[in-house]
Amino acid sequence: MSYQVLARKWRPRSFKEMVGQTHVLQALVNALDQNRLHHAYLFTGTRGVGKTTIARIFAKCLNCESGVSSQPCGQCSACTQVDAGSFIDLIEVDAASRTRVEDTRELLDNVQYAPSGGRYKVYLIDEVHMLSGHSFNALLKTLEEPPPHVKFLLATTDPQKLPVTILSRCLQFNLKAMTPERIVGHLKNVLGQEVIGFDEPALWELARAANGSMRDALSLTDQAIAYGNGQLQSDEVRTMLGTVDRSAVLLLLQRLADGDAAALLQAVAQLSEQSPDYNDILAELITLLHRLSIAQAVPGYSDDDQEGSTEADVIQSLAAQLTAEDVQLFYQVALMGRKDMPLVPDARRGLEMVLLRMLLFRPHGMASSGASSANGSPPPAGGKPSPQRSSAKQNERGRGPTAGGGLQSVRDKLNTLSSGDPKPSPSSPESPQAVKKKLISSATDNPHQPAPPPLEKANLSADAFPASAPLSQASELSAPESPAQSEHESQQGSLSWGQLLPQLSLSGAALNLARNCCLITGPENTGAYNLVLDQKHAILLQHAREAVIKQALEEHLGHSVKLKIEVGKVQTPTPQQLDEQRQAQQQAAAEQSIAENPGIRALIEQFDARVEVGSIKPRVTH
Repeated sequence: MSYQVLARKWRPRSFKEMVGQTHVLQALVNALDQNRLHHAYLFTGTRGVGKTTIARIFAKCLNCESGVSSQPCGQCSACTQVDAGSFIDLIEVDAASRTRVEDTRELLDNVQYAPSGGRYKVYLIDEVHMLSGHSFNALLKTLEEPPPHVKFLLATTDPQKLPVTILSRCLQFNLKAMTPERIVGHLKNVLGQEVIGFDEPALWELARAANGSMRDALSLTDQAIAYGNGQLQSDEVRTMLGTVDRSAVLLLLQRLADGDAAALLQAVAQLSEQSPDYNDILAELITLLHRLSIAQAVPGYSDDDQEGSTEADVIQSLAAQLTAEDVQLFYQVALMGRKDMPLVPDARRGLEMVLLRMLLFRPHGMASSGASSANGSPPPAGGKPSPQRSSAKQNERGRGPTAGGGLQSVRDKLNTLSSGDPKPSPSSPESPQAVKKKLISSATDNPHQPAPPPLEKANLSADAFPASAPLSQASELSAPESPAQSEHESQQGSLSWGQLLPQLSLSGAALNLARNCCLITGPENTGAYNLVLDQKHAILLQHAREAVIKQALEEHLGHSVKLKIEVGKVQTPTPQQLDEQRQAQQQAAAEQSIAENPGIRALIEQFDARVEVGSIKPRVTH
């Protein structure tokens, strides 16, 4: 007799032998026991989780000679023929190979005939999503109202490809992927009855490699038994699967905890001798970091993967050695590293960079290498530089020359001016400190210096301000009062309306209408407010907006008023026009102030700086 693979030999033959899928089995068992049977069932889920197996057991329950129940006898001819795949009234169809509408019509031509030997004629259509659109249309009517002796059992791994018309005619059951714990438990039972030796870490390797599929787990177990000559050992299983020993990944974590970059790179070199998949190493590292985080957050917590393993002590030791912030940092860097791995030219170098990034981004950095600081004092304990040393390094970096010459940003040059470094820059004839002193002396000793060139020819830059006067201060200017503004506000009508308008509760379109009007006569003359609207904004005039303005006036004054708004030529500037004039004057004053600034002129000559005029904003004064 030929060898039968484990996946077929240990295929469940009753609902009691099924592993998992309790949420599906409970509904089917109750429906069979209560004889509340639907005519079409749809089983969905990833590969190897039991879709076809459940459908065959269901067909056996329907046609068992002892009666319809959730517990078929398994001894009658119907049960044995279903198990052997020879039951004539169980029509299994591979939709992937019979996608044409002609195949579906040929199949449905026999639906009307009674079953040959069983109680029901069962159509089991596997991978039903592979049928063509015309095939689905041909199936619709029969699927909705089949003869009483016909049951449809559909199975698919991709229910999203099924038409809604098919889904609405079926009872849908979604089968879940198998957890590693459930797979390991089933493998223990199978290997125990097969009398095959194993160690538990090998089963966990197989369970993780199966990725939720019980059939894949049994197939990999078959392969591992052949590879190990009848035994399942973790080292041999890892070699067969091409996975890395967890102890090697734990060693990487230990080197990270020690902060020893040289030892870390040496551990990576030892790993590279096994020609591993470096992306899998990162995945394993992420898994261990997850366990580390759980060990820190919930001390004493463990799952089946950890119980009895020698890794538990190492995990607890690392959890005590690393801070929670370090673990979270390592986890995030590893996640980002997995995204970058396809972009690196060499996978090993990519892994090394991810590990070094973890090490260097730690709050304490790498362990001290014994090198002394620039002033001869040793670094502080733990390898963390002192704040003074860090600040000195930052200032040193800020003062150093950069490549690019004239392309260096003006803001960096201004920081150079304010740093107070007495060392001259190699790229300029004078030191920045000397330039700054010249600017100050020229501004104080010669207040009547000639006016600078016009703004268009000055070619300034938005950030070009001396260090003592940043942009936020240099441009905070208030424009002088406009003569036209003073003349118009001296007129009683315009002055009264311009003062009264901000006190009214107006907003939106009504406020816009009021701001573009000027007051002709006030209540002191006629007892009414007569406004004229600028002809350019005649479209704003509407009765509803006029009523809103009238209501706001009455609420503010406390008595009823008369309001009349006419479109015409305004004789005095409206509040809107006065605001625009003020803004234009402030903008011009700000631009003129920058153009006349002696520090700006010196920066233009010394550093070839420039300013974008549109970036100059005057200070808003209230």
